[in-house]
Amino acid sequence: MAQALFARIALASIFVAATAAAQLTIPLGKVPRQIERPIHPVEEWGPHWAEACGDSTDWERPAPPVRIHGNTYLVGTCGISSILIVGEDGDVLIDAGTEKGADLVADNIRQLGFRLQDIKYLLTSHEHFDHVGGMARLQALTGATLVTSAPAERVLNTGAAGADDPQAGMHKPFPAANVGRVVGDGSDVMLGNIRLFAMATPGHTPGALSWRWESCDGGVCRTMVFADSLTPVSRDNYRFSDHPDYLAAYRASIAKIAKSPCEILLTPHPSASAMKERLTGKQPLFDPDGCKNYAAKVTQMLDERLAKETAAK
Repeated sequence: MAQALFARIALASIFVAATAAAQLTIPLGKVPRQIERPIHPVEEWGPHWAEACGDSTDWERPAPPVRIHGNTYLVGTCGISSILIVGEDGDVLIDAGTEKGADLVADNIRQLGFRLQDIKYLLTSHEHFDHVGGMARLQALTGATLVTSAPAERVLNTGAAGADDPQAGMHKPFPAANVGRVVGDGSDVMLGNIRLFAMATPGHTPGALSWRWESCDGGVCRTMVFADSLTPVSRDNYRFSDHPDYLAAYRASIAKIAKSPCEILLTPHPSASAMKERLTGKQPLFDPDGCKNYAAKVTQMLDERLAKETAAK
């Protein structure tokens, strides 16, 4: 009985050894398949990004593209984030930067080796010229469908800020684009193996959106969140405290970001989420508390702004 068992083990060992030897045999003239290296990995290109930008938050200063995780790339400038998500059936781009910055975004996408024509959807964060002023340009270059919120639709289609925007009157109009789809809170945008969830986050603007998706690198998947600015910036004569309904929606937006699943936080302005420090390893890029901490920071900013409004009465 024991001898039979040992014989079976011996035969199995011979079979495994023979199979392994066959797998290691390279036919004459054949070259083994090379494992492709990631394009612009964060470990290498994060420091390049930091070196190119330094402490600059210039909206139109060129920055190299960086692969953040899996199929998610940072392709904007030193002061404005644009996010490219690459999929099997086409790509998605969030935010275009300024009118001039759009060409820098396009150059970064080409530098990564991707085609502009493969971008099928253009998504927005909030409807200010520094983030969507280049949408018309990128829409012309890509032919993509522009997706935004209902409050931001007219702004994108005309290039003029809405009267209910806290910053209305502060900025010049930008080139009008052509909105092809309107989404609301909880809507999703699907393209092959890409699925993004929209979160309506009014506050910085009435039509602001934040986005959440999964990005996988092999078997390691991370929940990505592109959280809108949510900072209480306005024209001089605007008072958030004079608009209680809007203020309530603003606080609800912050709470929504705080509660969202979130492992890698991205923001429309890289500096708002300490991108330089995170790209160089001084702070963690992967941080399950990133959205929660970001929400706490903007809550403090809003509370301080409301205190100043009260003191000024």
